[in-house]
Amino acid sequence: MIGTLDSKVPGGPLDRKWTNHKDHARLVNPNNRRKFEIIVVGSGLAGGSAAATLGELGYRVKCFCYQDSPRRAHSIAAQGGINAAKNYQNDGDSIYRLFYDTIKGGDFRSREANVYRLAEVSGNIIDQCVAQGVPFAREYSGYLANRSFGGAQVSRTFYARGQTGQQLLLGCYSALCRQISAGTVEMFPQTEMLDLVIVDGQAKGIVTRSLRTGKIDLVAGDAVVLATGGYGNVFYLSTNARGCNVTATYRAYKKGALFANPCYTQIHPTCIPHSGDYQSKLTLMSESLRNDGRVWVPKRKEDCRKSPNEIQEQDRDYYLERKYPSFGNLSPRDISSRAAKEVCDEGRGVGPGGRGVYLDFADAIKRLGVETISERYGNLFEVYQKITGEDAYKVPMRIYPAVHYTMGGLWVDYNLMSNVPGLFVIGEANFSDHGANRLGASALMQGLADGYFVLPYTLPNYLAGQMGKRPSIDRAEFKDAEKNVRAKIDKLLRINGNLSLDSIHRELGTLLWDKCGMARNKAGLEEALGKIPKLRERFWREVRVPGDGEDFNQSLERAGRVGDFLEFAELMCIDALIRDESCGAHFREEHQTPDGEALRDDENFANVFAWEFQGCNGIITPPKLHREPLHFETVHLTQRSYK
Repeated sequence: MIGTLDSKVPGGPLDRKWTNHKDHARLVNPNNRRKFEIIVVGSGLAGGSAAATLGELGYRVKCFCYQDSPRRAHSIAAQGGINAAKNYQNDGDSIYRLFYDTIKGGDFRSREANVYRLAEVSGNIIDQCVAQGVPFAREYSGYLANRSFGGAQVSRTFYARGQTGQQLLLGCYSALCRQISAGTVEMFPQTEMLDLVIVDGQAKGIVTRSLRTGKIDLVAGDAVVLATGGYGNVFYLSTNARGCNVTATYRAYKKGALFANPCYTQIHPTCIPHSGDYQSKLTLMSESLRNDGRVWVPKRKEDCRKSPNEIQEQDRDYYLERKYPSFGNLSPRDISSRAAKEVCDEGRGVGPGGRGVYLDFADAIKRLGVETISERYGNLFEVYQKITGEDAYKVPMRIYPAVHYTMGGLWVDYNLMSNVPGLFVIGEANFSDHGANRLGASALMQGLADGYFVLPYTLPNYLAGQMGKRPSIDRAEFKDAEKNVRAKIDKLLRINGNLSLDSIHRELGTLLWDKCGMARNKAGLEEALGKIPKLRERFWREVRVPGDGEDFNQSLERAGRVGDFLEFAELMCIDALIRDESCGAHFREEHQTPDGEALRDDENFANVFAWEFQGCNGIITPPKLHREPLHFETVHLTQRSYK
C-alpha cells in the first residue's frame, strides 16, 4: 500500500526552505563516501552532471547509457538556451520572477517549493558552466548575452548560438571524464537498463543488457538514480532522437514507483512540418527564432498557395501578435501551438497539406542586417535549408507544432526520491518542476540543477542510513529480475510474425496524436483506450524481431522499447481521461474559455496524479490513482493570460 504521498516539502518561508533543508539534512563523511556505490542510469545533462558531482565528492559511481558515448546523449539536441535569474539585462528579472513565470507557464500544476528551488539555484548553473569553458554568447563588452524566450517579458536565457545543449553537454562531459580518469566513475556505454531490483522494499540494483554483445548483467548499488529523459517517442514522430524511450521509468513503475501526470506532453510550436510517411522523426527549429521571427498566415484562404513574398502586408495575419499583444510571438509553447493549429484548421495553413505557418525574418533582417541574424541563428538556418531546400533569409520558414518534451515522469518528493526508497529520479525523467507546460529554456536548467546542485545534497540524507546494506547480486531478488528480463527477450524473439516494428509504432503514434495530442476529448480518449489493447495484442502476436538475444541486435532493443510504449500509451490516455479539465498543454476540448483558452478546475484537479501499477503475470489491469494536493502558499491561482 502506498498510503498518503509525502512530498517532504520543508516548512518555513518559501525563500528559506532549501537553505533550511540543507542545513538539517544528514551527511556522509568523506571517508565513508568511498564505501557507497551509486548507480546512475543516463548520461545527459542530468545524469552526467550527477555522476560527475557525486564522483567529485568521493562516492563510487557506475554510470550507464545506451549511446556509444555520453557525448551523444539527447541533451545535445537542445538549441535555444538555458534560463537563469541573473538579471544581467537589468530589465526587472529576479529569482521570484523566474519562479512565478515557471509556475504560471505550467498553468499552476507544479509543486511550488520545487520550482522556487529551481529558480534559486539557476544562477549557480551559469557560473559552473562558465568555469567549465562553455562558450556562451557575449555582448561586445564581454559580458554574457541574454535573449528572450516564450512566457517571459525579460531576457534571462543564456545561449551558445543554436547549440546550447551541445556546448553544455561538452562541459558536463569534461567534468565526467575527469572523474572517470580519477577512478571515481566507471562508465558503461551501449548498455541499457531493463529492470529495477527491489530488495527489502528499497531500490538496490538494476538488470542491464549490453547492446554490443547481448550480455545480461546484474548490478548492485546503495542507491539508483534514473536520468533517462522523457517519453515523447511514444508518438512515433517527435523532435526526440530515435533512441529516446520510456523503458527505464516504465519498468521502474511496474516495480512500484508511481508515474505522475503522464498525460502532460509538450507540443513545440516551431518544428519543420511533417513531409511524408517515410519520416522517422521531426526536426526542431529553436524557440529562440521567435525573438526575431514573426509568425503569420494569410488572412484569406485563397492566398495560401501563393508565394509568401507575393502576399502584401495588409493581407497577412500576425495572429500571435493580434491575440496576445503583451507577449506576441513569445507566447508560451502550448498557447502558440494551439493558435497555429487553430488557423490551420480554419484552412489558412501553408505548405503541403496546409499544415504550416510562416516564421518570417524579413523585418529583423531589414532592421538588423543579415550578418546579425546569421550570427545569432546561422546554424539553424543551415539546418532548415538542408532539410527543406529553402533559404530562410529570403523566404519565410514554414513551421508547425510537434511533440517535444514531456512534463510527466516518475513521482518524486522534495529530495528527488520516488516513493520507492533509494530510487532517485532527476531531469526530464521526473515530474516535479514544469507542471502542465514547460517554458522554453527550462529543460537544461532543470537537468543541471538536479545533477549539480540538488541531488548531491539530498542523496546523502538517504545514504546516511544505508551503511553496509548493499546486497549481493546472488540474492533471489536479483535472480528473479534477471529471469523476467530473459523471459521477455525470449518471448519477443519467438513471435516470428510478419509485422514490422515501425509499422505498429507508427500506428500507435498516429492514434495518440489524433486522440491525445494537441487537443483531447472524452470520446477520442475512450476510443484510443479501446484500440490500444488490441494494437498491443497484435504486437505480441504478429511482430517480427529477427536475430537473437546474444548479439548486437537493434531490432530486439527497439522491440522492447515499442512494447513498453504500447503499455505506457494506455496509462497516458487513462490519465488524460480522468483529468477532466484543461490545463497548459493538456487541452480537453470540453473545458475551454469563450475565447478558446484552457479552463482549469482548481477545486477538483489542483493535484499531482500519481499512478500505481496494477497487474501480475503479464496481465495489465487498470492502475490505481493517488493524488498529491498542490498547496500554493505564495502565488495566487489565476486564469493564465498573455494578452
